[in-house]
Amino acid sequence: MDFGQLDAALDAVHRAGVPGVFAEVRAGDQVWRGAAGVADTGTGRPVSAGMRHRVGSVTKTFTAAAVLRQVERGRIGLDTPIGHYLPKLVPGERGRVITVRMLIDHTSGLAEYLPYAYPSLKAFPDLAATRPDSLDEHRFTRFDPVELIAMGVGAPAVGPPGVYSNTNYLLLGQLLGHVTGGRAEECITRDVIDRAGLRDTTFPAGTHVEEPHSKLYESWFGMIDPPRDYSVFDMSWVGPAASLISTVSDLNRFYELLLAGEIVSPASLAEMRRTVRIVSQEGKLIDYGLGLHPVESTEFWGHGGTVWGGGTLAAARADGTRQFAIAVNAQRWNRLDESGRPQPHPIDGALAALQRLAMSCDTVTNR
Repeated sequence: MDFGQLDAALDAVHRAGVPGVFAEVRAGDQVWRGAAGVADTGTGRPVSAGMRHRVGSVTKTFTAAAVLRQVERGRIGLDTPIGHYLPKLVPGERGRVITVRMLIDHTSGLAEYLPYAYPSLKAFPDLAATRPDSLDEHRFTRFDPVELIAMGVGAPAVGPPGVYSNTNYLLLGQLLGHVTGGRAEECITRDVIDRAGLRDTTFPAGTHVEEPHSKLYESWFGMIDPPRDYSVFDMSWVGPAASLISTVSDLNRFYELLLAGEIVSPASLAEMRRTVRIVSQEGKLIDYGLGLHPVESTEFWGHGGTVWGGGTLAAARADGTRQFAIAVNAQRWNRLDESGRPQPHPIDGALAALQRLAMSCDTVTNR
């Protein structure tokens, strides 16, 4: 498999309707990088494979790894109730029942806070009854994570089975701050990002992404037409759950080292790869570990992520022979059918084909 096939698959994603897409595939010491389309639909500025990107919930793997590092130091117990550490944030019986592990693998039963923080999304998961108005209303809102957690904790419990919820990871951020005496972002940077030697991975200091980066075009299921740029945004609405900025190269390095047992210990990595069944944000049953999940099969492990206008998927083969990371500068391009469900779109098939090729190619040629 040569790089021409990967180039063609990448171009197909762009032709299907994504303004810009970029990716990197590694196989041993060989690397392919590609980009297709534009970073700015107004100026025609092209995307490049080295662009920095908001990677969304890929952040969760970093946060989970930081928690496991504290477990290794004896500061956190995986099966200790969260109420032991944060009794004011998760009070009463739930604080005594919900463990740290249950936060990391989304089996806590704590609801997603987002529909409460963004009023126009209150009807979620009934997509047809939502509106994107709150995205503009909260573009520059500085959210207090404790207030967001209170929304999730105060909402009716969800599951079983476990249900994917950002409330869990905001709580993990507070837990890291509690046991280290600093901000969660500082702990994650020191124990995970710096440990992995990632040069272009940071938490946002403000509302902008440092250059070079792409604009991010959100459609909200056809309700924003034409798609609107949300690359300038205050990411306090997700914090340690989904606010990280990175590159496809850094993500490949991170997952390669993580799956090799060089970020957390082999014992911790084994815990991360113990999966349970949960319901994803898309309403699908998936296998999920501790901030990590199998991608297509248990040969590859990684995480996907979305923000307003952007998406990312990164994974590594467990034997260390291959890694891939794909980034797009559009999101929620599917329109809804009469029942309110997202309709299939050519982008979905093109992305799936690119992912399959990235996972299966035996040889890649340096560009």
